[in-house]
Amino acid sequence: MSADEHAERFTVLRPLLFTIVYEILGSATESDDVLQDSYLRWARVDLAAVRDTKSYLARLVTRQALNALRASTRRREEYIGSWLPEPLLLEENDASADVVLAESVSMAMLVLLETLTPDERAVFVLREVFGFDYDEIAAAVGKSVVTVRQMAHRARGHVQARRKRFDPVDAGTTTRITKQFMSAAATGDMEGLLSLLAPDATWTADSGGKVTAARQPVVGAERVAVLVMELFRVGRLPDSRIEMVNCNNAPTMAAYDGDQLVGVCLFEVGDGKITNFYVIRNPDKLLALTVPRQISR
Repeated sequence: MSADEHAERFTVLRPLLFTIVYEILGSATESDDVLQDSYLRWARVDLAAVRDTKSYLARLVTRQALNALRASTRRREEYIGSWLPEPLLLEENDASADVVLAESVSMAMLVLLETLTPDERAVFVLREVFGFDYDEIAAAVGKSVVTVRQMAHRARGHVQARRKRFDPVDAGTTTRITKQFMSAAATGDMEGLLSLLAPDATWTADSGGKVTAARQPVVGAERVAVLVMELFRVGRLPDSRIEMVNCNNAPTMAAYDGDQLVGVCLFEVGDGKITNFYVIRNPDKLLALTVPRQISR
């Protein structure tokens, strides 16, 4: 088999493989590294022995993703302040036609997946999002089929118990609430801002200790509103601006200081109110937000 055939098979499946790894790691940058390493391994494989390319490559990248996730555990434990997944810039409406895919890459779901063990996370992603058979998953995570079934059941229950029991929010509603929020914050309309926030609204900022940001989550509508007003007041600089982009299949505020991206803010909406703000300010986590990605399942 030629190197071209290795490359062709890998390239066709790359959006799927990237999505698997990103949902396991919560980092686009680390996912790129995993895919690069996986491709080098794939290039040495005898294709005549590969019966199912999709299953083989999914197994390969899952193993490498788990190795990377376990290796990063210590770094995350020593992380300064709150740790949030790395935001993913998507092509417009990339996942909107696939409800399962859209939810699986949402910031809220990625934050929830952080509460699972590495193996549980991989099993949940491969089974619930991508629909792989238990024997395929067992081969990917190096466990027996019986163990994988138990892990899948446990992870599913864990996610369902912690998932907000709100009806799914359509993109139009989220966009409308986002625009209302921006208008209220920009004009100093405190009453209008409070009307958009759930009573226990939470502001979580990820700075990695590298820029100024709240190191502990801020909880409560009034406290969050005061923080938002202060940030918008400070942000009214000549070269500052906010643009709307699509991160993790949600309308996202991207803050710029001149040409430099200094932060992104994603909302979680439930029952018509903003329940959570996820703010990523760590410059290392903003590096990947230069080119839109393709995701697939």
